[in-house]
Amino acid sequence: MCSTGNSIGAIPITNVRNRINSILRPYKSPAYRFPPKNSIYMRAYYAIRPPSPIETKDNKTHLNSDRISFCHSSFRCCSNNHNLEVEMEEEEEEEEARNAVREYLEEYGASSEESMQISSNCPKYLKMLIDSVRDLDEWNSWTADSSEIIASDVDSCATPQLGSFKKKVYEMAKGKGDRGILPFLESLGLSLSSATYLAGYLSSSHSQTLPLLIHKVKYVKEIFFSDSDDNGIIGKNAGRMMMHLSISADEDLQQTLSFFEKIQARRGGLNLLGCGNASFRYLIESFPRLLLLPLESHMKPMMNFLEDIGVPRGCTKNIVLLFPPILFYNIDKDIKPRLLAFEKVGIQDNDFGKMLIKYPWILSTSILENYQKVLDLFDEEKVPKSCSSHAIRNWPHLLGCSVNNLKMMVNQFGELGIRSNKLGKVIVTSPQLLHCRPPEFLQVVSFLKDLGLEEEAISRILLRCPEIFATSIDRTLKKKLEFLSSIGVSRTHLPRVIRKYPELFVCDVNRALLPRMKYLMKIGLSRRDIGFMVRRFSPLLGYSIDEVLRPKLEFLTKTMKKPLSDVVDYPRYFSYSLEKKIKPRFWLLKSINMECSLKEMLGKNDEEFAADYMGVEQMVVPPS
Repeated sequence: MCSTGNSIGAIPITNVRNRINSILRPYKSPAYRFPPKNSIYMRAYYAIRPPSPIETKDNKTHLNSDRISFCHSSFRCCSNNHNLEVEMEEEEEEEEARNAVREYLEEYGASSEESMQISSNCPKYLKMLIDSVRDLDEWNSWTADSSEIIASDVDSCATPQLGSFKKKVYEMAKGKGDRGILPFLESLGLSLSSATYLAGYLSSSHSQTLPLLIHKVKYVKEIFFSDSDDNGIIGKNAGRMMMHLSISADEDLQQTLSFFEKIQARRGGLNLLGCGNASFRYLIESFPRLLLLPLESHMKPMMNFLEDIGVPRGCTKNIVLLFPPILFYNIDKDIKPRLLAFEKVGIQDNDFGKMLIKYPWILSTSILENYQKVLDLFDEEKVPKSCSSHAIRNWPHLLGCSVNNLKMMVNQFGELGIRSNKLGKVIVTSPQLLHCRPPEFLQVVSFLKDLGLEEEAISRILLRCPEIFATSIDRTLKKKLEFLSSIGVSRTHLPRVIRKYPELFVCDVNRALLPRMKYLMKIGLSRRDIGFMVRRFSPLLGYSIDEVLRPKLEFLTKTMKKPLSDVVDYPRYFSYSLEKKIKPRFWLLKSINMECSLKEMLGKNDEEFAADYMGVEQMVVPPS
């Protein structure tokens, strides 16, 4: 008998088993015993199904337990051997299929190295070809007369040679008509269904050859994903752009948002946007036309144009990944006219590049339409054009915010007396504040009122440090209060401390406040001293250690020979310029052997100081 693990002759086992079972069905009745084992039917039957260890008649067992155990062991052994043979045969077929695909890719222009890399990274495509060949073989084998197969002696069956498995896979791949594009797309990380769709789309263009496509993909990856990790910067900007968009999106923006959502759904979210291995697949799936763009006549000139308007080479991916439709725009007909519209806010030359890096959506038609509405709103509120222009240049995300939302925040500012010129100062300093929701803004106002600040003081704080009103109460403002409490600033002193230095609320505790406090303690001041100094002069902890605190303290103790207690009594000492005020006045007093306190030396203007000390009209130049 001629048989293999998967077939008898040219007939797959599954089909033979079904045929034999149909013939033996009458013999499986309790009224009949099995046919003679040397019959042609039973020889075929046992070739695909080992005999049962138990033969019954009238539900009585005729085989003892030892024989049953032996038969079970024999069957398990045969089964394991059969499974091993099947696995080895499948591995051989897979390797043959991979070699066939490799030859197929090389025929369509891929190099040996490229074809090997592609064929090793398209498992679903290989499985599809293998399954197709098997299905075709099965179909062809059963087109023959089944009665002739059953009537012939199975022992003398022979397998017709229909060509090698590798040749069949090769012909099957060639018959797909994708010219090698389908396996290449899967090797890039696309699912087989997406790769199949895109291969049909790309294959429709006869100019789109496999080598050209491989070269184009390498170029795109090099330009957009040259840095393997951007620390999530692009993803954070994408999230910010999505969050602040409150106008209806045009088709280009909708496609971009869909692209973001596909990546956001993955583990790691938008932080994967700048990672080529993770986001390239979704970029191609969302914008398949990208692979049809001419490399020399379109893509490269686009990159050169972006560099010409001030986009650094390494930042082009920020623009393209945040707004892929820009690649399909015509430079002269689409991009240049849209950029010229921003001349109204003083954008010129290299400023275009900076603005595009911050917010590439400015080229979409939706943003351009809303841009004029935002300018009209600022004109209605009598905001100086220089202020509105500065705000848009520094924070172009404003252009994605609906005018109705902007009006709600402008009205909140107005209730605190912030209008026209004052409103201009606020949006110049912190244009992001216009993105806040009124309830969030009012929560900060209520928080400050609870600390004992009056509305007029809150208005001055908004004008001086508007960033405070965009911060989190729990994560930022309360933490600063906890720090102040830890150095001895009681709640009764908070209104004065905050009025004098509201910027304290936006200083980082771990990076700024604590290091400065530790430095002052290291030179000999106690926590109580520092708390006392902050109550009297709250900007103290806002000064840099290297640029202000250390040089002025060293001059105080080493040159002026004064004790640290002097700065505890007069912490405003740190607010004066060392070179322009402290040193000139000290050297003048020293030249006339005059001793005085820090407050007496520094608390007067130049005229008062000169009049009080011997009628001197000019400051003495310090020795070199």
